[in-house]
Amino acid sequence: MAWFEKVALVGGMVLFMECFAWATHKYVMHGWGWGWHRSHHEPHDGAFEKNDLYAVTFALIVVALFVAGTRWEFLWWMALGITLYGAIYAFVHDMMVHQRFGMRWVPRRGYSKRLLQAHRLHHAVKGKEGGVSFGFLLAPDPARLKRRLADRAMR
Repeated sequence: MAWFEKVALVGGMVLFMECFAWATHKYVMHGWGWGWHRSHHEPHDGAFEKNDLYAVTFALIVVALFVAGTRWEFLWWMALGITLYGAIYAFVHDMMVHQRFGMRWVPRRGYSKRLLQAHRLHHAVKGKEGGVSFGFLLAPDPARLKRRLADRAMR
């Protein structure tokens, strides 16, 4: 594979993973997979929660892609893109937004603040129904999300 194909594959997988994560979060984690994800929406003690089983599951799939990538090179580069997305996700969602693993930074402006606000609005709804903002890296406008939550509360 040429270097530009590798870069395109890695970048494409990062973009694909945001779409995949949005759909998985909305339809699996807030659907039939709520049993694991519920722990993420409830107070808990300790560094880990049952929801982390999703990360373990996805990591096992990526390891399998890396192994298969020793035979089919494009799979290795796909796995690298998924891993890059996972690292970005871990930093933004787990460390910055939820302040896990000792991180205590709160953004005051810019896109980081918007991400934080959008995800906090996601957690404003208790339970699996009626949530907003299911993406992890693409954050809708918090004012729009607040209006949507207010509209749902009036129904």
